[in-house]
Amino acid sequence: MKQQKIIIVTGLSGSGKSTAIKALEDVGFFCVDNLPVVLLPNFLELRMAQSAGLEKLALVMDIREEGFLSGYGKVLDNLVKEGYQFKIFFLEATDEEILRRYSQTRRHHPLAGESLLERIRAEREQLQGLKGLADKVIDTSRYNVHELKHMVSRYVLKEIHTGEIEVHILSFGFKFGIPHDADLVIDVRFLPNPYFVPELRELDGTSPQVEAFVKKWAETGLFLEKYLDLLDFLIPFYEKEGKSYLTIAVGCTGGRHRSIVVANEILRFLEKKINRINLTHRDIELT
Repeated sequence: MKQQKIIIVTGLSGSGKSTAIKALEDVGFFCVDNLPVVLLPNFLELRMAQSAGLEKLALVMDIREEGFLSGYGKVLDNLVKEGYQFKIFFLEATDEEILRRYSQTRRHHPLAGESLLERIRAEREQLQGLKGLADKVIDTSRYNVHELKHMVSRYVLKEIHTGEIEVHILSFGFKFGIPHDADLVIDVRFLPNPYFVPELRELDGTSPQVEAFVKKWAETGLFLEKYLDLLDFLIPFYEKEGKSYLTIAVGCTGGRHRSIVVANEILRFLEKKINRINLTHRDIELT
């Protein structure tokens, strides 16, 4: 059991570690936030003694815990010698972005200092050694919450790849930006737009009325036939190539009508063929 990989999420305060741990919980990880590093050996032994195992185990560890900086090196070295394997994901962001996030949340930075910017820079300097040990460094500056959750899930699932591909379907609005980590992007703005139908404008693509409107056009049916056939052709080749995670992004103007209807249709088609599949409507609440 010790050969199984344990995920450690760490990095700068305000870089998105809480979002990352929620993403890992969503894909079935047992997650522990802010575990004191000196307790890590005892915690792992307890998990083994309870036959809970280490598969899909993720820990958030950072400078909120007083002894973290002085203790993580020795503790991890000793555990590696005992046969444990760790994957370290280090999250960071620009000073400007972290300042913006702190101004929105009104949280306190764990380090002491005269100004928030000084604390951010001091923490960045103190964590340079840990960043150098990381298996993956993720700059979260340009990602919203949904994109960060998706990206973290994608990187981590690659590390525990079982050979079966996982497909993530994502609807989005082009006016809010193309998803950064999409593998396949399809633009459905050519379809008639329910936004211009007064009784449909305030609804979204999950409503039966909008779905019926989008699907009633001949071009919608022909498009779905051809695109679903393409996916049916492509996905086995991605899986054969060893790809563990495939993101199919479907975009319309605002991400509330056409893209949602089409993404739902793709889900209905693929969930009959693929065991690991999920769907996110990224911009459904935005205007």
